[in-house]
Amino acid sequence: MSENQLQGLHHIGVAVKSIAEALPHWQSLGLVLHSVDEVPSEMVKVAVLMAGATRIELLEPTSPDSPIAKFMAKRGPAIHHLAFQVLDCQQQITTLAATGAPLLDQAPRKGAHDCKVAFVHPKHLHGVLVELVEDPHAR
Repeated sequence: MSENQLQGLHHIGVAVKSIAEALPHWQSLGLVLHSVDEVPSEMVKVAVLMAGATRIELLEPTSPDSPIAKFMAKRGPAIHHLAFQVLDCQQQITTLAATGAPLLDQAPRKGAHDCKVAFVHPKHLHGVLVELVEDPHAR
């Protein structure tokens, strides 16, 4: 990934069975609930928690067919992905594709909070799923 594209860690995604059940535990650490949003196309509800400038997203499946539900069926509640802020999601996809990186998305899709997102296949990064996030609110 080119240095001028990758802006830093955007968030850490954590798969949970229930935001309502998980939230008090995260808040007991001192994290502050920023917002809750739903992404119907991904069948997920997202709670954004902040610890200073560090963002944690709790991901609750809204359907048993959702990618988060399938992940939890295999691995249980756990860290699901690392997300990196990029300036231009499509440009980053194009750059990675040119290197032969396996991508789950060939074009950005709509993510939570009006973000454009794309995912890099976990086999490329030794089992870690990576999300690329173009966040219009972070500029």
